Amino acid sequence: MHRTDRAGRMVAASPAAVYDALLDRKALQTWLPPDGMRGRVERWDPRPGGGFRMVLTHLDPTGDPGKTSETTDVVEVGFAELVRPERVVQRAVFEADDPSYAGTMTMTWHLVAAGEGTEVTVTATDVPSGIDQAVHEAGMASSLAHLASYVERVG
Repeated sequence: MHRTDRAGRMVAASPAAVYDALLDRKALQTWLPPDGMRGRVERWDPRPGGGFRMVLTHLDPTGDPGKTSETTDVVEVGFAELVRPERVVQRAVFEADDPSYAGTMTMTWHLVAAGEGTEVTVTATDVPSGIDQAVHEAGMASSLAHLASYVERVG
């Protein structure tokens, strides 16, 4: 379980605005689910050592079943590091019976001021083997597109 997946995107907002969207429950619930999913945050504690529990529901699980149930992916996420406005490090564990989804995946969100916006890069390390790399990177890119739309719309 030593695979690393990445995605990046330029966002027309300040690093502080992007950072705030990473640590706002309502914002995260809006932008984090990739295309074809919706999300619900069940627990929220945005501080180092805190975290959240998110239920991601597949809108059409045909051909892409969930990790936790036929239609859902449930993930427990801990905040390992919060460095405003530069970096958020999360440790994610999926609830799944299938051992190919076991383990702790680290998601590092890097925010770098670039011109009038922010270069946002998300790097996932120790990705569980059950997660297809191309699908995962496309999902992360989709989440980044939603993040950009969210922060560019709200301000």
